[in-house]
Amino acid sequence: MLAADPAATIASIAAEAGVDRRTVYRRFSSREELLAAIYESRLTAIEHAIEDARLREAPVAVALHRYVENIIAVNRTWPVDLARMLADESVRARRDASVREVDAFLDRATEEGLLRRGLPAGWVSALLPQLMHLVSRQLPELSPGRAADVVVDTLLNGVGPSSTSKSDLRSVVTRDQ
Repeated sequence: MLAADPAATIASIAAEAGVDRRTVYRRFSSREELLAAIYESRLTAIEHAIEDARLREAPVAVALHRYVENIIAVNRTWPVDLARMLADESVRARRDASVREVDAFLDRATEEGLLRRGLPAGWVSALLPQLMHLVSRQLPELSPGRAADVVVDTLLNGVGPSSTSKSDLRSVVTRDQ
């Protein structure tokens, strides 16, 4: 509910869960406390997803797919925007540590040749979460594994025809200028 309507009330959340709002208030003293618990759970799930992917030691292609698959599952389980909680210093610190871990992995993937060198700094780091978010929302019928296949293929190969070569692209660009 909060993913669809961030302003959802405790009463509406309780009704959707099939409980009285007093039941929710016995566990969470305020809406903010409920949100904090949700964000805490999402952040913990992200940390576990990163750990399970073995970004430092698994072969980069395997680690990339595992990470994407895990994060898609997190996105579907906890479809809320973590950015709203970043005002909390401890949440921000944990999130920043996760981002650093993934960025270090993406650097490793570039060094090992899985990702292309020469892209603008931070481009893959910004693109990858957007692709995972998009597939999580737009293709819910796909299992996390199949959705990860789509994201990884798109990240590594783009969306152009597979037979398009660089010279074909240059001729199109030159012709259109």
